[in-house]
Amino acid sequence: MWTNIVVFFGWFIAVYMCIIISFYTIILFFSVIQLRKGYLLEHEHTYEDYKDEIYTKPVSIIVPAYNESAGIIQSVRSLLSIHYPQFEIIVVNDGSTDDTLEKMIEQYDMKVVDKVIRKQVETMPIKKVYQSRSLPKLFLIDKENGGKADALNVGINISHYPYICSLDGDSILERDAFLKVMKPIIDSNEEVIASSGSIRIANGCQIRDGQMLQVGLAREPIVIMQIIEYLRAFLMGRIGLSRHNLLLIISGAFGVFSKRWVLEAGGYKTDTVGEDMELVVRLHRLIKERGLNKRIVYVPDPVCWTEVPESITFLRKQRRRWHRGLFESLWTHRKLTFNPKCGSIGWISLPYFWIVEFFGPIVELMGYLFVILSLFLGGIYIEFAILIFLLSCLYGSIFSMAAVLLEEWSLRKYPKVADLFKLFFYSLTETLWYRPLTVLWRCEGIWQLIIGDKSWGEMKRKGVSE
Repeated sequence: MWTNIVVFFGWFIAVYMCIIISFYTIILFFSVIQLRKGYLLEHEHTYEDYKDEIYTKPVSIIVPAYNESAGIIQSVRSLLSIHYPQFEIIVVNDGSTDDTLEKMIEQYDMKVVDKVIRKQVETMPIKKVYQSRSLPKLFLIDKENGGKADALNVGINISHYPYICSLDGDSILERDAFLKVMKPIIDSNEEVIASSGSIRIANGCQIRDGQMLQVGLAREPIVIMQIIEYLRAFLMGRIGLSRHNLLLIISGAFGVFSKRWVLEAGGYKTDTVGEDMELVVRLHRLIKERGLNKRIVYVPDPVCWTEVPESITFLRKQRRRWHRGLFESLWTHRKLTFNPKCGSIGWISLPYFWIVEFFGPIVELMGYLFVILSLFLGGIYIEFAILIFLLSCLYGSIFSMAAVLLEEWSLRKYPKVADLFKLFFYSLTETLWYRPLTVLWRCEGIWQLIIGDKSWGEMKRKGVSE
């Protein structure tokens, strides 16, 4: 009896991992096709026309800032130098307890202005509105603390333009990023209602005055593994899902939305830690309910560089929070799963996020425990342990190696051959230490859901720009 239970348990884990590997293989195939198409394009010529104001659409860039003193000045400086005809920058100080507000006022010569605000979304009270004397397209909003989603909603209420961009306060944009991320929106004649670019890790890069001088790698192994993880998530996962309008996540660090559709959806939801995914799912729901042919896309070319945790303590908090946010988004819209009216979103995207992304860590943790147990039981269990370990290597390390190769083949952001070899080597080790850690942290996030722990898990910033 005991033997049968353990064997069934082993087969369940092995079959589950085979299904996941098959799904990722399909996604990888579509990603390669899509990246190959982009690789064959002559990029400079492709985006040249969009530098003319006639062909573009104005954008309001909203930067929510809570205790972002270490990087907010450099981030705004980066935005002021982007290559885009018409835009405004709205920095929303969300009740910071550091000197974020004072730094902005002093650095950009901000003055208080009387401004009529159309309250299209309910938010926490606004204290003051500032505008730069020397840069009239730069605004600073000082408000009571209400969280990132509330700060974004304030930015929406203040904004003047039909498209909004959410951007983290510690991020640095490449100069042509907006030309690239707006291209599908402009080309589609408003069929595309949201577009996002790639998020890359700035730790270890040489950045001065908000401008990327040289891309490099950090020394910390935990940061290098996050670089590989981001490559895998963006170059494999999001490209494959975006190709068939199955994308459910637009990163809060860099995404452009049609303001009209965000307002129709009710703005950002403030009672979840996963406000970016929840909004995208809500937009898909709205589109399906109205029977419209609208799309939400991911573009690999435009890059936003951001700071990530350099210590296990802060990374652990971040991953637990992300997993809680994933559940909140999925649970809020649980009726869409396997709903015939929702098409491929209900039959493919949502089941994928439930089965692979949310419950996946539980099954993986069971697999690790099974492997450890098999070492003591011996016999047939050792064979199952070897099978599960090999599948884990394929699921983790091999796909991560493929993501590194895709990076070199397509975007080539890392110019040093030594850095690519380093990324390739570290990807081989993912299954041995990094993936088990992230699996454990995500399972801790599930436990936090059970006990009702809603802690944010704030990250300590040190700034990425000199």
